[in-house]
Amino acid sequence: MEPPLLALDDVHSGYNHHTIVHQISFHINPGDICSLLGPSGCGKTTTLRAIAGFESVSQGSIKLADTLLSSPKKSIPPEQRKIGMVFQDYALFPHLTVAKNIAFGLPKQASKAATIETLLKLVNLTGYEERYPHELSGGQQQRVALARALAPAPKLLLMDEPFSNLDVDLRRRLSEEVREILKSQGISAILVTHDQEEAFSFSDKVGVMKDGKLLQWDTPYNLYHEPRSHFVANFIGQGHFIRGNAISPESVATELGELTGNRSYNWVVGTPIEVLLRPDDVIEAPDSPIKAEVVQKVFKGAMTHYHLRLPTGSIVESLIPSHHNYEVGEQIGIKVEADHLVAFSSPTDGNKPSVPL
Repeated sequence: MEPPLLALDDVHSGYNHHTIVHQISFHINPGDICSLLGPSGCGKTTTLRAIAGFESVSQGSIKLADTLLSSPKKSIPPEQRKIGMVFQDYALFPHLTVAKNIAFGLPKQASKAATIETLLKLVNLTGYEERYPHELSGGQQQRVALARALAPAPKLLLMDEPFSNLDVDLRRRLSEEVREILKSQGISAILVTHDQEEAFSFSDKVGVMKDGKLLQWDTPYNLYHEPRSHFVANFIGQGHFIRGNAISPESVATELGELTGNRSYNWVVGTPIEVLLRPDDVIEAPDSPIKAEVVQKVFKGAMTHYHLRLPTGSIVESLIPSHHNYEVGEQIGIKVEADHLVAFSSPTDGNKPSVPL
């Protein structure tokens, strides 16, 4: 079995004797593209900076392949780690041309011109060698920053919210292009972002962080469908929790009827339960006795995204084909169709996840 490219083991890190991240452990394999995702201040950038060598490690270790990069007793300088970095503000030298910006990190060698030519072609900027950063668009500047980071052939690329200064459409297109470039070159990368759509579309694995801790490191699919904590379930995707009570290891009685999953949980009958319902779990059912009031609607072409208020005041969301057009204030018949339940013990019961047996 191939060893991981990068491994963090019980990492504690921060600055000015103040620990920001605690007990961070994960690994990435060669060729993996990953993201650290979470709200502002959760510690994702501190984790990235610790990997890069800009922050010290007070406990645990960081290894790149077989090389120990950081521990309480050892720290390899950032420039010796064979790790590339792409920053939010691009960090290009304004007085240097595109070619010279890319060449900045290269050793003095005869093949430098050939390397620059190859990288320009890779990032689709052939012919821009003699332009200066101020003569480029934001997306072009970010491509130059990527080419410069790739120039020394790093083993790992770190990206700190590199697309956040771009408009939405360009951001999406560029993130797709960068992923294709990295995959084509077999380069592993870690992206820091607070945008879950970006993290999901960009990454093979995503780590969700909160208050300096890594809550779950998993595939985008598993984070959405198999969240391990109430926070991850609520943070990832869209949806709302409704309350109920366990009536069997597989079922919960709720105001939307008895909801049954495809597995057994470790809850006791009668336990207060919260069930997460995504918009795709709540479907239109005109003949259903359960009605909900339209409180908000967003037209999305083939589908309309409805926010619906249940008789108890609880809110759920639903995606309904747009040829059925309901107005705000109108009642809709609904039912739940969920392959499995994303359910947790209610906060009054310790807010502990209900684990499938």
